Amino acid sequence: MNAEIIAVGSELLLGQIVNTNARFISQQLAELGINVYYHTVVGDNPQRLKDAIEIAESRSNLIIFTGGLGPTKDDLTKETIARHLNKQLIMDEQALKQIELYFERSNRIMTENNKKQAIILEDSQVLPNEHGMAPGMLLDTDNHLYMLLPGPPKEMEPMFLKYGYSILRTKLHDEDVIVSRVLRFFGIGEAMLETEIEDLIDSQSNPTIAPLASDGEVTLRLTAKHNQKETALQLLDETEEAILSRVGHYFYGYDDTSLMNETVKLLNDKALTISCAESLTGGMFQQEITSIPGASAILKGGVVCYTNEVKTNVLNISKKTIEEEGVVSAQCALELAENVSKMMNADIGISFTGVAGPDQLEGKTIGTVYIGIFINGQPIHVEELNFGGTRESIRARSVKYGCYLLIKSLKRNQSAK
Repeated sequence: MNAEIIAVGSELLLGQIVNTNARFISQQLAELGINVYYHTVVGDNPQRLKDAIEIAESRSNLIIFTGGLGPTKDDLTKETIARHLNKQLIMDEQALKQIELYFERSNRIMTENNKKQAIILEDSQVLPNEHGMAPGMLLDTDNHLYMLLPGPPKEMEPMFLKYGYSILRTKLHDEDVIVSRVLRFFGIGEAMLETEIEDLIDSQSNPTIAPLASDGEVTLRLTAKHNQKETALQLLDETEEAILSRVGHYFYGYDDTSLMNETVKLLNDKALTISCAESLTGGMFQQEITSIPGASAILKGGVVCYTNEVKTNVLNISKKTIEEEGVVSAQCALELAENVSKMMNADIGISFTGVAGPDQLEGKTIGTVYIGIFINGQPIHVEELNFGGTRESIRARSVKYGCYLLIKSLKRNQSAK
């Protein structure tokens, strides 16, 4: 089965929102073994949408639409499809009831145009919307499958996962089990990772290996297919082992985890506490760590030491260090990490200092970063890094590298015992 995804909405073309729906749906279809060869974005214009449908029909037998199912006049997806396929639009009483209940629960007045969302294509299968109002639809004709999904990701994603995925699986008449696993890497670029496992990617068939880079990280999605789940999982294990034998040093976790999630989990598992001294990052590390459940058990606190006055008066950084080495230096990062740990009686201290821009500081180029890690009873480690990008990206990557270095340091200490 070949699929095409058509996202409907002028706001996408104007750059007001990002088309994350296409990425999500493509990932899900890949697990089903459905080929996605085209992504199309079209504005709220019936003629241009009709043209896009005709083009999609000429090259795909599954067409998935997102957006354009709302209550306003510019929501024209199902109306355009109905005219194109000579189908009637009918009121779905169950969908209307769900919309009315939605307004009752939220204590809002339901306007007349909201009934428009309960109108569906005749002969279509309704996909209930349990997180919003407009239902989805699936229409099966002799030559094509048309799936209509709402635009908001918080509505579209659960609808597809609960209803769309299983329906498409049935349409495929495929009894094989498809299992996926995502391997997450940090500290290695996408190009280098692919170079290290190029022969594995080139020879892939089952499992398949799909690289993806995002936010300074690289992931590999492994997907295996077999009529026995145990065998499919074994295929994943074998492929994972082959990959990690080459690039395992950069591996940190599976699926939807994050570096901060893994950091908090590791600290909790080891019953270790941490404190932070943040100059460059201005509290970003503490903000992210407190967003993770379980952080209260391991985070003692931190100091945003943006000025030299706070560095010297609160964290006791020596004036000699500031005068001779500078605040953007390995020595300053070292003292910050050790002093904040002792100040807050934490097992670990981590520090961030550097230059995020827009100007150089102390003769150091923009993107120069020092991260200090003090673990009680261990030698202090300071990492010097050089990042490119915007001010915000430098700070965000610094936080991620702090997590990565913590994970590696703790695991290294564990293996050394």
